Amino acid sequence: MTRAQLEHLIRASGAIAASDSVVIIGSQAILALHPDAPAELLGSMEADLYPLDDPRKADIIDGAIGEESPFHEEFGYYAHGIGPETAILPAGWRSRAVTVKNENTRQVAGICLHPIDLAVSKLAAGRPKDLSFVTALIRHGFVSKAAIAEAAGELPPEHQPRVSDRLSAAGI
Repeated sequence: MTRAQLEHLIRASGAIAASDSVVIIGSQAILALHPDAPAELLGSMEADLYPLDDPRKADIIDGAIGEESPFHEEFGYYAHGIGPETAILPAGWRSRAVTVKNENTRQVAGICLHPIDLAVSKLAAGRPKDLSFVTALIRHGFVSKAAIAEAAGELPPEHQPRVSDRLSAAGI
């Protein structure tokens, strides 16, 4: 996915949900700070998102411009409407979030996870593709293990050991 494609999804999602802000919690949130991120971080053709003001409208977005929709068929990328509970996030994620809001989004704000919070959520999920993503974030210098560990300290206590163990095993 490219930054322009993410902006298109922000614009379309905002229009569909009649919302002026959507939260992007998936890997493509990296495009907010790093629009020219390496290809290995941009492989996903979906943006996981939900409307900030009414996350229940994520289903409407998913139905309109989600996987296998006419939108997906036409453009080759899509929005995956999800709920805020989908990601395990540090308590302070919102204060670090990066907003994409411009003419291309028609002033709909795309509130994107900061790479540190993105890394923590990927470590909490723990799928092989998530661990590879975090390893690439570290290798490219977008995050450090120390910063991830600090943010992981903001997780609910039951998630901290798992994230810490996966970070230690990241091999970087």
